[in-house]
Amino acid sequence: MREEYDFSSARKNPYAQQPGKQVAVNVDVSVVDYFKSEAKKNGIPYQALINLYLKDCALNKRKFSPVCA
Repeated sequence: MREEYDFSSARKNPYAQQPGKQVAVNVDVSVVDYFKSEAKKNGIPYQALINLYLKDCALNKRKFSPVCA
């Protein structure tokens, strides 16, 4: 193994995904339980499912419509 490596001509991996931004959000327990059960059915992590849902809302410019539960 070398003592030093030269990365001056290195380039970024074009296939690497961009990292997400970590945020803290307060969510009702029932909402988390819903996404966990749906994620389990689809075989993906529940946080990834929540991200996919929110991304779909953003891409399709869905408008907020308050619903009383």
